[in-house]
Amino acid sequence: MNRLFFHYAAAFFVLTLYGGQVCPYVESLTLTQWGSETIITLSAAFAIHAFIYRRLTTNNPLLGAADIFKSSLTIFIGSGFIIGAINFFLWGFPVASALKLIVGWFLVGFFMSLDLMLVNRQQVIRYLAQTGQHLELSISYASLTKKFLIFALFTSLSVLGVIYLVIIKDLDWIFSDTPNAMVATVSILKEFAFIFIVILSYTTLIIISFTKNLKLYLFYKNSALSEVVKGNLNASVPVSSVDEFGHMAKYTNEMIKSLRDRTEALQLTQDVSILSLASLAETRDNETGAHIMRTQRYVLALCEELKDKPSYNEVLSKENIDLIYKSAPLHDIGKVGIPDKILLKPGKLTEDEFKIMRRHPNYGRKALNTSGKMLGNNSFLKFAEEISFTHHEKWNGTGYPRKLKGDEIPISGRIMALADVYDALISKRVYKPAFSHAKAKEIIVNDSGTHFDPVLVDAFLNIEHRFTEIAKEFSDENYRKSTSEK
Repeated sequence: MNRLFFHYAAAFFVLTLYGGQVCPYVESLTLTQWGSETIITLSAAFAIHAFIYRRLTTNNPLLGAADIFKSSLTIFIGSGFIIGAINFFLWGFPVASALKLIVGWFLVGFFMSLDLMLVNRQQVIRYLAQTGQHLELSISYASLTKKFLIFALFTSLSVLGVIYLVIIKDLDWIFSDTPNAMVATVSILKEFAFIFIVILSYTTLIIISFTKNLKLYLFYKNSALSEVVKGNLNASVPVSSVDEFGHMAKYTNEMIKSLRDRTEALQLTQDVSILSLASLAETRDNETGAHIMRTQRYVLALCEELKDKPSYNEVLSKENIDLIYKSAPLHDIGKVGIPDKILLKPGKLTEDEFKIMRRHPNYGRKALNTSGKMLGNNSFLKFAEEISFTHHEKWNGTGYPRKLKGDEIPISGRIMALADVYDALISKRVYKPAFSHAKAKEIIVNDSGTHFDPVLVDAFLNIEHRFTEIAKEFSDENYRKSTSEK
């Protein structure tokens, strides 16, 4: 509304001077007489205009720019006809005088309406960006080049038209009053300067408003593309104009959606691949699928607990936690390379058999490494390879297969080690009964700093209730029930 008041205040100044510049009849009035007519007419127009503009933009934030332009220009041209009619009936001025005034009111109204339309467009752009809505695009629209051409032609013709009216008025003045040459020259130059200043000011205002719109278009487009580069494929560009920029925004959104769909398809392929490999390992092992589900969730719980700790927050990003969680079921994939007579033996393994069993991390690493190389350096199997190869390593360096020590063991392997051992302890095996949570907790605490990373043990103690909840929810019995129902 401040913008509207500014335009009407500027119009009062411009049109008060304009009347005396182009019409000798208006020039015959005193400044008080002509100024009173102008301010009364503009005040009434402003009140009507403010009411209609507020009503339109409040009821419909997405009101078309053309509607704003038409309503504003109609009100202003109507005011021009009113001022012409007042002069005709009150002062007896000829129709030609009214037409000259109407031309000026039309020109000022045009520039004012165009600026209000552009300002409204800025509000629409912000509204669409905040709400996530988009304008409907039509096949046919006025191109930006066409709009620029019309604006340039209109501005040029405006200058020529007003200059023509001023020349006609000055010629009439010169031939009727024969003023001093110097006085006439100065007067004419002042009039021309006034015309150029007014036209240049309005043109500059329009260019500034359009530039602000252009900056908003580019800002939201660049912001969306920046989010896409960061991996956020839910970003979008507001389709806020029915022109080339609107279609650019539409095509950009379609491109982002296409990327999102392809990424989701690849994600699904990745998940299916991991699930298939995990299922393969499950069919060869005596351990149940419930073991895989429990350990996977233990791993997630530990990752969530550790992610905010200074030494772990960088590696345990949201993306990495998701990959570690999904890769956890592959921790024993290498067991597919172990002979059945050892893998399925219903009793304790001999020393020689255990040596063979201890090869499964190498088998798992080799299989996953080969697949990972084919998929590239950023393969989702990177964490699966780490987990498979290092989850039997121990914090003090006495584990296998490479006797890694401390931080030499990847965090994914350390987390998997604790989750795997905890689940083995609370599960029944042919060579041992199932231990209680308290007994398993005691063993893990006693092995802190020897078998397990002490920080992980502390994290385990902080969330031990989550471990017991997971163990209960995904018990072997519940797992068998769920699979039989399917």
